[in-house]
Amino acid sequence: MAAKTWAFEDFVEGATLDLGSKLVTAEEIVEFASEFDAQPMHLDEEAGRRSILGGLSASGWHTCAMFMRLLCDGFLLDSTSQGSPGIEYVKWKKPVLAGDTLTGRCTILSKRLSRSKPQLGFVQLRAEMLNQRGESVFEFENSAMFLTREAAGS
Repeated sequence: MAAKTWAFEDFVEGATLDLGSKLVTAEEIVEFASEFDAQPMHLDEEAGRRSILGGLSASGWHTCAMFMRLLCDGFLLDSTSQGSPGIEYVKWKKPVLAGDTLTGRCTILSKRLSRSKPQLGFVQLRAEMLNQRGESVFEFENSAMFLTREAAGS
């Protein structure tokens, strides 16, 4: 197994990591909603226009899933990640509409080694996605667990 680029030691408090961008399509909004969140504003353009969201909009859970894809591709799949003990909060700040381009980033707030498992570290992240107008549409904060480089054997 190849060495992972990102281990606990590599996260620097205050650093911001760019996670790339994603175009949101009407087809994927409807596909996700059809299976997981079948509310009218996520399934039909006209119903979306009549709602307070102003158009066919991604479910908040779809927005979370899109963020997770950006996070995975941005660095998580090339890390010693051991998952997360949970999410402190998630905010859906503005509707994500068909045709929007979302850009993700996360900031390292803090980090610490586990007291009971010193080969494991906790990294506190605050993440955000912006639309093409620079408006924040999504925000969340959580703690993620990463092995130290030595524990990962690299």
